[in-house]
Amino acid sequence: MRIILAAFIAFFLASPAWAEPVCVTREEAAPALSLLSDAMTGGRFAAYQPVELAVWDGNPVQASEISIREDLRTLRPWFDGLVTYGSHSGAELIPGIAKELGFRAVVMGIWNPDDDREVENALAAWKNHPDIVVGVSLGNEIVFGRRGTWEGYARAIGKFRDRAPSLPLTVTEPFATFLDDPEAKPVLAKLDFMAVNIHPVFEPWFKDAPPFNWADFVVQAGRRLAAEAFCGPILVKETGVPTAPAEEGFTPERQRDFYVELARQLPPSRHLAFAYFSAFDAPWRVYDESAVAGHHPEEAHWGLFTEKREPKPVMEVVPRLD
Repeated sequence: MRIILAAFIAFFLASPAWAEPVCVTREEAAPALSLLSDAMTGGRFAAYQPVELAVWDGNPVQASEISIREDLRTLRPWFDGLVTYGSHSGAELIPGIAKELGFRAVVMGIWNPDDDREVENALAAWKNHPDIVVGVSLGNEIVFGRRGTWEGYARAIGKFRDRAPSLPLTVTEPFATFLDDPEAKPVLAKLDFMAVNIHPVFEPWFKDAPPFNWADFVVQAGRRLAAEAFCGPILVKETGVPTAPAEEGFTPERQRDFYVELARQLPPSRHLAFAYFSAFDAPWRVYDESAVAGHHPEEAHWGLFTEKREPKPVMEVVPRLD
């Protein structure tokens, strides 16, 4: 039986004071944005960080070209689009390797938009592979994690756009941060597409709800963003269910059931699609800095594959791409 939850409904009935979608049209970015929309419609994205690229005490470990190639060979039968998190420590090599292996689109992440070297790496990757680098995401949950501000985003967008006016840009925050913070609107007016994180597992009703509700939450949040916040392409960059710890309600079977239901409820379109999060488990994330206080063992287990590149049960239900 499908569970109807009062708090769940109340959230989606609530509207921000500025509930009117921002519409952006930039002719310079239109060709690359069309490639992104094509990939959202006809392909399948995975959020990806190289297995070797761990971060210990704030210090990233360099990922080798050999390891990245093996990562992408593992993913390619099921995915032809990638969303990355940084352009450093080897991750800047991803577009070139992805192109060789037949991927069609890469949204490059820049972890720190104020890092000039990382910005240069992303620009170089785009200039070398303009047919596959379809966009750049500046940061990941910077405002939510209190590592920066909306004004900082605006400055970073302006500086980057001066260098690459034809490259589509976005920033990534949780959906509620986009919806609830009035200071987000000026930044939304500068974006070419939206990358957003929507995680039903962090809602208090998650454990007692069936997969229908988990997926419906993602769909309704995406539709509300389209109706009230942004009318360009929206890519759900992060969603999903970790596969452990079981005592928290996280199992491989629940991950599989979530994606079966989400794929049914949210068929991809040029306006709204989702990426599978994340490609591989990352044990180091348990000890990484988190925007949410406390210990988070589930952070190690978001992968569709283990850190040894072994598939989890979810991959039995994700169709291969021909």
